[in-house]
Amino acid sequence: MTSYAIETHQLRKVYRSLWRRQTVVAVESLDLKVPAGSVFGFLGPNGAGKTTTIMMLLGNVYPTSGSFRIFGRPITDMGVRRRIGFLPEKFQFHDLLTAEELLWFHGRLTGMDRHTLARRVPEVLEQVGLRERARSRVREFSKGMQQRLGIAQAILHDPDLIILDEPTSALDPLGRRDVRDLILHLKSRGKTVFLNSHLLSEVEMVCDEVAILRAGRVQRQGDLETLLQVHPVVDVELRTPSEQVLQAVREVATLLSANGTRFSAEVQDESDIPVLARRIVEAGGELMRFAPRRESLEDLFVRVVEEAK
Repeated sequence: MTSYAIETHQLRKVYRSLWRRQTVVAVESLDLKVPAGSVFGFLGPNGAGKTTTIMMLLGNVYPTSGSFRIFGRPITDMGVRRRIGFLPEKFQFHDLLTAEELLWFHGRLTGMDRHTLARRVPEVLEQVGLRERARSRVREFSKGMQQRLGIAQAILHDPDLIILDEPTSALDPLGRRDVRDLILHLKSRGKTVFLNSHLLSEVEMVCDEVAILRAGRVQRQGDLETLLQVHPVVDVELRTPSEQVLQAVREVATLLSANGTRFSAEVQDESDIPVLARRIVEAGGELMRFAPRRESLEDLFVRVVEEAK
């Protein structure tokens, strides 16, 4: 039986402006099931309702209707709150403190004892690549270094659910790789990572499941392998344009686009790819390029969001 770190049922949030007499539905009928021990991508364009959802899960915003549970318990349960770590997208730290002092401060706020903090602070600074800057003041840190420090405070008390809101937005490619490795390490230890990010290539590399929101509603949800199992597309380039070749292609595939010597075609199954190549050659086409491709998460995201408009 699958256990869930997060379960929501018909979760809804409406903001009301009394003086404008308007209402804005930020989240509508949200049903999520995030398996414990997984990396879950929470995706959507700006204004889709992702931040509002996260604020409700943390207990910072009350739902208008619906319900949710964290590890089977309500967020009002203090034991559940202690099992959550959070990195907000926009964070501000006490910049006169050193990295070490800041983590001690946050650790004491979560109720960690001095003995545990003396062990954990160096550990998490090492994990995020800031061990050598432990006694540097936060005001001396770059945006990327502050992002790393934010991740350190999110995992300091060894939570079971880590909610990361744009954790790699200020990092260079090496920093993003380090965060990917850290997320996979957390997963290997049985932790659940709830990841909101616009860097879809990063999400695709680490996430087991994703949900795509638009206008407060989930448009797609499921494991990545299933969601990306769509009909294969082949990009083709010929030496010279040929209407005869295009006609042959239409007999075995769906022609998606054509521009001079280049076109893209969708086949029903991978076994149809060699059939398509053979038909092109039989129709007199001279192949300069024949490249099957799998739909990426970014392709899926764009398609789902545009379909929902």
